[in-house]
Amino acid sequence: MSAVESSDLRPTLADVARAAGVSIATASRVLNGFPGVSPETRKQVESAMLSLGYARQRAARATSGGRTGSIALVVCEEVPRLFADPYFARIAAVAGRELTAAGMQLVLLTVPATENYQTPVVRYLDGGHVDGALVVGMHGRRPLDLDWVGIPVVFGGRPVQEGGAGRVSYVDVDNRGGAQRATQRLIDAGRRTVATIAGPQDMTAGLDRLLGYRQAVAGAGRADRGLVVFGDFGQASGEHATARLLDRRPQVDAIFAASDMMAVGAMRALHRAGRRVPGDVAVIGFDDLPIGRRTDPPLTTVRQPIEEMGVRMTAELLAMVSGSAAPRCAVLDTQLVLRETA
Repeated sequence: MSAVESSDLRPTLADVARAAGVSIATASRVLNGFPGVSPETRKQVESAMLSLGYARQRAARATSGGRTGSIALVVCEEVPRLFADPYFARIAAVAGRELTAAGMQLVLLTVPATENYQTPVVRYLDGGHVDGALVVGMHGRRPLDLDWVGIPVVFGGRPVQEGGAGRVSYVDVDNRGGAQRATQRLIDAGRRTVATIAGPQDMTAGLDRLLGYRQAVAGAGRADRGLVVFGDFGQASGEHATARLLDRRPQVDAIFAASDMMAVGAMRALHRAGRRVPGDVAVIGFDDLPIGRRTDPPLTTVRQPIEEMGVRMTAELLAMVSGSAAPRCAVLDTQLVLRETA
């Protein structure tokens, strides 16, 4: 009895790939009409699909050719963070607007950070419920395995593990360059002890922003591991990290926080410790969220084009869904926005 027969599930893309003698990635490319597959291989995969009775119930489409299906927005964060961090809300708003204009609807799918998160997500994405997926907040501890997803996917931010060339489509921002410019601004302003509150190191945004900081301080001959503390991009983590930093390096006179929310937390901790911003400690954040304009004093930050990112992600995905484009990658520029904290 075969693996397919022994279970009470319909044939999967993995079963098709096994029967055709190809990788799951190749079977997925055939299924989605991507280029770069030989005619012989394509015929093998199509024959395996036919013999196994593989069929994915795709979302309904109008007979006139217009799209009437759905796109999933997969947010890889706990639900409380989803509603607390304005980044996700802005991406969702832009994607929803763009999809509505294209005659499609947005389906929100939240993914908690559990060990077995992949199984229900992949089952849903490959179950005929949606035509494609936008994925944001992806952590690298167990990256989403695209080999098991038979629909186009576009990531918001470069995945930590990208896989083979041409497989992954993403829209990212210049996190490293933005962080380097922010840190250099603090150095050029005469700050001597420049610290950072780095983001999660299982996300490329956290990795790249820390790299940009390190490049700037190394170039100035001021590298000091004791000036690096870590948070999770949230406000509370920025507050706790700053308290630890002040205990470790009380002489700190500048902080680059890898997110605006952590910068807000840092300012709260500095105020509680009797440190003036920017008189005693200058602070720069990253994101340019609305909250940064309401802090006292207003927050200097690195602006990432969140709305443009959402538009670009949605456009790339719609092109892939229609079969007119293969996976592509884009990196958008960032901009240092000078206000009063640095």
